[in-house]
Amino acid sequence: MSGVSVSFDLGTLDPVAAESVCLALGATAVTFADARDDPVLEPLPGEMRLWPATRLTALFLEAPEPDSVAAALATALDLPPARISAAALPERVWEREWLKDFHAMRFGERLWICPRHEQVTDANAVIVTLDPGLAFGTGTHPSTALCLEALDRHPPRGERVIDYGCGSGVLALAAAKLGAAEVHCFDIDPQALTATRENALANGVAACVHVYSQAAQLPQEAGVLLANILSGPLCTLAPAFAALLRPRGVAILAGLMSHEVPDVTAAYAACFDVEGCAERGDWACLRARRH
Repeated sequence: MSGVSVSFDLGTLDPVAAESVCLALGATAVTFADARDDPVLEPLPGEMRLWPATRLTALFLEAPEPDSVAAALATALDLPPARISAAALPERVWEREWLKDFHAMRFGERLWICPRHEQVTDANAVIVTLDPGLAFGTGTHPSTALCLEALDRHPPRGERVIDYGCGSGVLALAAAKLGAAEVHCFDIDPQALTATRENALANGVAACVHVYSQAAQLPQEAGVLLANILSGPLCTLAPAFAALLRPRGVAILAGLMSHEVPDVTAAYAACFDVEGCAERGDWACLRARRH
């Protein structure tokens, strides 16, 4: 399918409003990219955290001439036409073209995250099938990778597991595939809950994966709690996590930087023994056992 690619620097434009305009004019996809190589850390659930200099690119399938698409966008966004670049694209299946750079990844000995367009041939592999989507979490971020490796090292066989801040549900799916009896997922982002449900169904584990829009709905007496969020919420939630876990239950805590390990460890000292710390780059993951 042919199309037109249109891009422009976002500048002071509201990203949500700019995206809405593109979609209203018929865009099939809208992406935001770093225009200046500035780092952006993992967003909070439901947060759209962009770069200081962000470039928006919109894909229009079966669109008219590039110049007419650019002119329509310039008018709708009140931008100078010269600020918008537009180019015709060759005929391809653009909806899945961007997935070609996303490949199967192994975490630990047996656990794999594999997109639908690839296959893992290892007979001993435990495979979570997952394409990048709207909700956060595919294993490419170091904190997610650390959590997946922790699950591979200590499979939650027969356990009740809680995934607090589930994003795409990747950790919940991995726990279910590694033998968890039931997995209970919470996120404040409705998009994340939808993604988790759909991904659980696609992986054949929907019967044991449950999603909740309120933390108060989560069951207690869990054997394992997964929290890949940020250090501030991790510290604040320590008492709540202790209440959700049974004695000797384990919390896997990630989303914190290495220099934040002492603060998070101290926050959990009243109810937990921190048994281990794994690091990848500047990121860390703690394994803490409930008293």
